[in-house]
Amino acid sequence: MVTEQEVDAIGQTLVDPKQPLQARFRALFTLRGLGGPGAIAWISQAFGDDSALLKHELAYCLGQMQDARAIPVLVGVLQDTRQEPMVRHEAGEALGAIGDPEVLELLKQYSSDPVIEVAETCQLAVRRLEWLQQHGGEPAAGPYLSVDPAPPAEERDVGRLREALLDESRPLFERYRAMFALRNAGGEEAALALAEGLHCGSALFRHEVGYVLGQLQHEAAVPQLAAALARCAENPMVRHECAEALGAIARPDCLAALQAHADDPERVVRESCEVALDMYEHETGRAFQYADGLEQLRGAPS
Repeated sequence: MVTEQEVDAIGQTLVDPKQPLQARFRALFTLRGLGGPGAIAWISQAFGDDSALLKHELAYCLGQMQDARAIPVLVGVLQDTRQEPMVRHEAGEALGAIGDPEVLELLKQYSSDPVIEVAETCQLAVRRLEWLQQHGGEPAAGPYLSVDPAPPAEERDVGRLREALLDESRPLFERYRAMFALRNAGGEEAALALAEGLHCGSALFRHEVGYVLGQLQHEAAVPQLAAALARCAENPMVRHECAEALGAIARPDCLAALQAHADDPERVVRESCEVALDMYEHETGRAFQYADGLEQLRGAPS
C-alpha cells in the first residue's frame, strides 16, 4: 500500500519544472496508476506548467482514470482560454471519457467554441455521453486498454470502414467509430486505410489518426506518419501524435524521421520527439526510461 507521503513525493516530481521531462512523465504514469484523490490533486496542480505536451497528457490521464473527482479541474481547463488549444481539447475529451452526464450541458455549450479543435472535441464528447445513455454504459472491452472518444463501429469489413472513415460528409462521430473499428481490426490493409486519414480536413481528426496508428504499431503507416511530422505547416497537435506513433512503431525509418525533428522550432513537436525517441529505444531493447508507462497510458493492446 502506497502511503500519502509516497504519493506526495511522486507528485512533487511531477510539478517540479526543474526535473527532466522523462522523470515528470514517469511520475504522471505512476500517479495515474495509483489513482485516488491524492493523485488527482497532484496531477491537477501541474496544469500551471508551461509545457503544452505535459498538460495535454495530464488531461488525458485524468480522463483515462474515469474518476468523477477530476471533473472540476477538467472543466476549469476547458474553460480557460489561456490554455493551449491542444490542452483544452484534451480536457474536453477527458470529460467525455469520464462518462458522467452532469457535464453534458457544459460540453454542448463548448461545442460552438471559436477554437475548432475544442468545438469538435466537445461535439464528440456529447455524442459519446449520449451513446452511453442510450446503450446503458461503456462499450464491450476490446483489444486496447484505452477509453476512446467513440465506440468502435459494428461494421467489420475494412473496405466499408475505410469508406466511412474518409467520407467527410458523414458526422465526425461516425467517422471516429470507423477509425476505432479499423484499429481493432488491425493488419496492413487497416493501417493503410487509417493512414489515408492523415490527409483529411479536420486537424482534430488527423491527430486522432496519428494516435490510433501509434496504438496499432504497423510499419505500413510509417511513410505517411513521417511525411505528416515533416510538414511544418501541419497543426502541431497532429505532428505531435505522428511523432509519438513513430516512436511506438520503432522501425529504422522512424528513427531517422524523429532525429530529423529532435530540434524542431515547435516546442510540442520537439518534446514529442524526445518522448518518441525514448519509446523507440525501449521498443528496440536498448534502454528503458518511461516508455512502458507511455504505452500503458496510450492503451497498448491487452
